[in-house]
Amino acid sequence: MAVPRQLPNTITIVRILFAPVFLWMLLADGGADGPLRWWAAVLFVVAIATDGVDGWIARRYEIVTDLGKLLDPIADKVLTGAAFVGLSILGELPWWITIVVLIREVGITVYRLVVVSDHVLAAAWMGKLKTVAQAVALALALAPLWTVFGDWVFWVNGVTMTIAVLLTIASGIDYVVSEVRGRRTDART
Repeated sequence: MAVPRQLPNTITIVRILFAPVFLWMLLADGGADGPLRWWAAVLFVVAIATDGVDGWIARRYEIVTDLGKLLDPIADKVLTGAAFVGLSILGELPWWITIVVLIREVGITVYRLVVVSDHVLAAAWMGKLKTVAQAVALALALAPLWTVFGDWVFWVNGVTMTIAVLLTIASGIDYVVSEVRGRRTDART
């Protein structure tokens, strides 16, 4: 079966386009735990799952592109950033968490765009782990599971969000350290 060369990038762009729709659904009813909240959570999970799908297709059919390496992490940041901001707007997540995450995400993205003429900075293993942790924490925080399972869900949400934030900070430090080491190695050769 022939796979169109731009299919992974198209899926990535669709993920970016899902972000404002998801955010609207989350905020439209003021954070009520009704159907729009559930649908927002479902859309987020579907959208974030496409991250694995586009990457798998690109690797499986050997159609990995520099554009895809650049767009894929941006799409993740747009979607997860919208979720962090939306939860903070609703008062369900402290703004300081959202600010810390966004500073890391925007900082790494801007750096990637600055060095793109030198080399494409693909996601490292810790960055991928951070994205998975954020996806799980955000999915749990977005779905009003407390209406089904009770208030103990808030404790689970707190633990998963703490892990996601710690991995966000650690992966940001890892990127900086790796780039500094890489530049030093390049300077020596």
